[in-house]
Amino acid sequence: MEKGKYYITTAIAYASRKPHIGNSYEIVLTDAIARFKRLQGYDVFFCTGTDEHGQKIENYAKEAGVSPKDYVDRVAGEIREICDTLNTTYDHFIRTTDGYHERAVQKIFKKLYDQGDIYLGAYEGNYCVPCESFFTDSQLVDGRCPDCGGEVKKAKEEAYFLRLSKYQKRLEEHIESHPDFIYPEARKKEMLNNFIKPGLQDLCVSRTSFKWGIPVTFDEGHVIYVWIDALSNYITALGYDPDGSGENYKKYWPADAHIIGKDIVRFHTIYWPIMLMALGEPLPKQVYGHPWLLMGENKMSKSKGNVIYADELVRRFGVDAVRYYLLSEMPHANDGSISYETMIDRFNADLANTLGNLVNRTVAMVNKYFGGVLPEKDVKGDVDEAFIADVLAAAPTAEKCYDEFKIADAVDAVMNVAKRSNKYIDETSPWALAKNEADRGRLSTVLYNLVEAIRILGVLITPIMPDTADKIFAQIGCGERSYESAFTFGAYPVGTKVGAPEPLFQRIDAAVMLAEIEKEMEEKAAAAKNAAEIAGVAKIGIDDFMKVDLRVAEILEAEPVKKAKKLLKLTLDDGCGRRTVASGIAKFYSPDELVGKKVALVSNLKPAVLCGVESQGMILAADCAEDDVKVLFLDQTMPNGSKIR
Repeated sequence: MEKGKYYITTAIAYASRKPHIGNSYEIVLTDAIARFKRLQGYDVFFCTGTDEHGQKIENYAKEAGVSPKDYVDRVAGEIREICDTLNTTYDHFIRTTDGYHERAVQKIFKKLYDQGDIYLGAYEGNYCVPCESFFTDSQLVDGRCPDCGGEVKKAKEEAYFLRLSKYQKRLEEHIESHPDFIYPEARKKEMLNNFIKPGLQDLCVSRTSFKWGIPVTFDEGHVIYVWIDALSNYITALGYDPDGSGENYKKYWPADAHIIGKDIVRFHTIYWPIMLMALGEPLPKQVYGHPWLLMGENKMSKSKGNVIYADELVRRFGVDAVRYYLLSEMPHANDGSISYETMIDRFNADLANTLGNLVNRTVAMVNKYFGGVLPEKDVKGDVDEAFIADVLAAAPTAEKCYDEFKIADAVDAVMNVAKRSNKYIDETSPWALAKNEADRGRLSTVLYNLVEAIRILGVLITPIMPDTADKIFAQIGCGERSYESAFTFGAYPVGTKVGAPEPLFQRIDAAVMLAEIEKEMEEKAAAAKNAAEIAGVAKIGIDDFMKVDLRVAEILEAEPVKKAKKLLKLTLDDGCGRRTVASGIAKFYSPDELVGKKVALVSNLKPAVLCGVESQGMILAADCAEDDVKVLFLDQTMPNGSKIR
């Protein structure tokens, strides 16, 4: 039964770089809430997307040698691919370069200007490029950006401003009269006490120092700044237009929940509400500022090199295991952490042992003792009532946790069904009951109770691990998945045939996987080092390269050089005659391995005497590892003396 509409959004991801798993946590969190609301019967609209304008992107595109649009097209594609990899069910993916969004933003800016809420002025202060924000001297922390800790530079430019101060009192009253508007409570106190009550300064909402943005229609040279551009996505995605909005906007706005990181609460609870007040539109019902997912003890940062990506985790653990870890590991108000070691531990303990083992052995016992079909459940035991009560407590507990955005607690409530069911197996010992024909009725009841508990578990686990839920229902052979059925015990039809038992999660050998990961990380580090070295080499023109005369040569003789452990004396046929080359490859090749091989010769190198040997050129070889060199051998059919281009 439909319960009404529910509009939920993530913050839109900045399309500067591929997002790491800390960034991806938000989309999984929001997806779990959206799935739960759909399960309850709500008409859900779930929106996510990408923020694609600004100076930082303009700079990245310039470094990459592409246009800003080409640059954001690639990164936005990566971001959307990760959303899909994590099996998220967004209804709309907005890009701030979408034409409908840009047109609506221009109209919003013009409307606010025409009514006097935006005015032209000038801004002078400390500017942080990564955050695209100005700060006063008093706002800096140790002379650096208070948000990201980066360097700031003095800047001054003509700009348009939004009159935040005009709406300060109204915003303060709204927050205080709507206690759940900012959630959790600590974020609300921070916004009121640290930012709003001390006094709001008007907000810079246009820029002239870069071009990659939505143009101000009535003032050439200005582009609309991130706040009005990016924040407006929540209404433009629904078809908002100052001249007349579409049906989706009328149906779904105001948003029921904005799910955002704790570092951008200020933008969503001060700038965004004031923009809506100025437009005469309703405010979102709730803004939830979630904590960060840390790599160990530190916030993930590509510059620190301490990042893990969602697609890497999915490749190793599977999508549902990644979703489970993200949703179960993050506390409600404090930061969570992730590492490969903790991922493996939780995978084995929670998914393979607790959940997977429960389903596998229960279905296996039904097949073994009853040919896969459960008969009547007619012999109750002393432990049944407490077991059933514990199972039925999961749904109302999870529902309350979802309503309070305590998703890790909701996951715990659901997994407690699996833990309690395993305990029930220990209490009832089905294998012992199976030995006595007189206990067959009791055995049937015990296995029925277990299968019904697994069915309820499958219903409640659907928003968390949807693919696993499908596998559970396939194994128990039951299609009753309604949310309402999780509140009553006994919906599993007697006489249903279960499927074949299959492991939901295979245990991971921690030592093997960690060794594989370490090897892969070393290879990536070596590749990155090599790329950095290549990038650091001075560039030459084609004319300089053409000065090097490369020829095919054949090694006729090879012998060690006395008093030189590293050198071999090579006699080559370069197509014009014989020449001698001293090469530092004695550690890597014996003379016999080289005779008869074709090599690439730098033939116009000035001769040099090395340990008494006049070297008349150089052969090409590669540094393949820290202590490994490979000579570049050529096709034996190449004629000696052939020019290499």
